[in-house]
Amino acid sequence: MFFTDLGLVPELSRAVAEQGYETPTPIQMQAIPAVIAGRDVLAGAQTGTGKTAAFVLPVLQALAQGPAGRAPRALVLTPTRELAAQVAESARQYGRHMRARICVVFGGVSINPQIDALRGGCDLLVATPGRLLDLAGQKALDLREVRHFVLDEADRMLDMGFIHAIRQVLKLLPARRQNLMFSATYSDDIRDLATRLLHDPVTVEVAPRNATADRVEQRVYRVPKEHKRHLLAHLIREGGWHQVLVFTRTKHGANRLAEQLAGAGIATAAIHGNKSQNARVRALAEFKSGKITALVATEVAARGLDIKELPFVVNYELPNVPEDYVHRIGRTARAGGAGYAISLVAPDEGDLVRDIERLLRRSLPIAATPEFALAVEHEQRPTPRPAAPSAHAAQTRHQAGRRKIAGSDLGRREAPRASNGRGPGAAEHSRPSGRSFGSHSGRRFGFSRG
Repeated sequence: MFFTDLGLVPELSRAVAEQGYETPTPIQMQAIPAVIAGRDVLAGAQTGTGKTAAFVLPVLQALAQGPAGRAPRALVLTPTRELAAQVAESARQYGRHMRARICVVFGGVSINPQIDALRGGCDLLVATPGRLLDLAGQKALDLREVRHFVLDEADRMLDMGFIHAIRQVLKLLPARRQNLMFSATYSDDIRDLATRLLHDPVTVEVAPRNATADRVEQRVYRVPKEHKRHLLAHLIREGGWHQVLVFTRTKHGANRLAEQLAGAGIATAAIHGNKSQNARVRALAEFKSGKITALVATEVAARGLDIKELPFVVNYELPNVPEDYVHRIGRTARAGGAGYAISLVAPDEGDLVRDIERLLRRSLPIAATPEFALAVEHEQRPTPRPAAPSAHAAQTRHQAGRRKIAGSDLGRREAPRASNGRGPGAAEHSRPSGRSFGSHSGRRFGFSRG
């Protein structure tokens, strides 16, 4: 089947072809005809399978067939700024041969330009809940003309506590409208919300509930918490990784890890909720262009990141919510591509691993941890330079420095290098001569063998 077989108007089919797409994904094949037919839709699919096009294309087609006014006739609600910007950009690309006016509003930036854009007229509005309600509260936005309402990443909306905001938004919408719910994961809470929001919906679920992409090779490395950053730096350098998205649980942790990786000579940036929108956009642009190698992100900030052919995702810290694991690793292996999802698991994260495995109904493969060196940090102190030390004191301090390095480089042996084309764990297949690495690693880091 081709996009031209889905009932899309020539302008949309042409735009899709210009984006390089010929064959629709399963979620698009099932959802687009249902949306064009005017049905409500509840859709769940693996992340990266084309959910955005599955609702943007038919909604744009419906807008082209109706009279235009100043108020928006379609509303897409997303949980994060990044996802809102991504959906709006996709809509502009798909609607480039149409006259649809597309606006996007979210927090973290000035509200005045958004008010000006809405005054100029809007057909399709993409928004985050908070800013949308702010604009409505200031009487700068009229939602009474909305005929198509899309709740994107609905499960994340609920996880982030947006259920009250969603209810407020629904009160501002007309009773008669088409409702679409799209989500990467498909939870029981989503079904509960659907029973209240959707009318006789078409249910589309193209993969088992909470499934991960088949093309993602998942791997777990067991490593103490204090050694995680050293192992990550080793994997990036020795594996020749040129683009890796790294997840942490907290904003402070993201900042700290970004600084540590940068100190290890790896071009790194961090994005999270405390960063300004301009800083987040700049970091993402540099990551996509290859100016930085590692992008460290929190769970919320990473939602909506759409990076074509992203090869590596790393769970520096496992998420507390197992469903977030599915979202995280869904950043790679998008649109039929392949990718690696690496998890660095400390001894105290065993329960989190079991929660994820219970959700996925499968075990996460554990790989042998490669040998890696612990970086030596030289702390810079803003103190006056002391008088020249005695020869004995200088010799003592020099010897102490040597002991520190020798005690933290795993026996001063050269770290194994990854062979070309062997993926993220290639280093583990290249062992230094001498003792067995597996037994050495087990004793060194406190893990039992096997």
